[in-house]
Amino acid sequence: MTSNTTKRSSLTRFAWLSIAAAILTITLKTIAYLLTGSVGLLSDALESFVNLVGALMALAMLTIAARPADEDHAYGHSKAEYFSSGVEGTLILIAAVSIGVSAIPRLITSKPLEQIGFGLGVSIAASLVNLLVARILLRASKRHHSITLEANAYHLMTDVWTSAGVFVGVGAVAFTGWERLDPIVALLVAGNIVKSGVRIVRNSALG
Repeated sequence: MTSNTTKRSSLTRFAWLSIAAAILTITLKTIAYLLTGSVGLLSDALESFVNLVGALMALAMLTIAARPADEDHAYGHSKAEYFSSGVEGTLILIAAVSIGVSAIPRLITSKPLEQIGFGLGVSIAASLVNLLVARILLRASKRHHSITLEANAYHLMTDVWTSAGVFVGVGAVAFTGWERLDPIVALLVAGNIVKSGVRIVRNSALG
């Protein structure tokens, strides 16, 4: 096994870290949604499901990319990472659409939120997990020149920004009593996610 193949193989541990983080944040954000009934927090939980799929795809592609060169792939399988990056960017766009689908009905018909303080506390804990893992993946992507880890890191960072926006929206609902702020902020964050998704898909296509 070549040194490059060995290096690629070692990167799968970062994908496993991302998978573990996704499972943990899905659990925490689902609890936050069930406590509050916030469509913003529901959207946040939905994005974490996309994170899990993206992490599983990253693991699969990194495993393929670690294979040594053969007769059909004289330069190895590292280009498989671009496929993972493209899928992950597409998943980010799907997350944005799902947020919109969840938020628009609540924008039309508002609904009071419950146990906001505790729900936000749980959501913040999930965001801190994502932030920590995203920083680890970003450093690893630069050190090992891995577009898969880079895409996964930026995906997690969009989740962090989503959570921050949702926190502001839900907190504002608690402070002002204007329940439609919850879906409005969710839609604004969805727009930001679209921007990140388009960038990742574009980089993958160029690769």
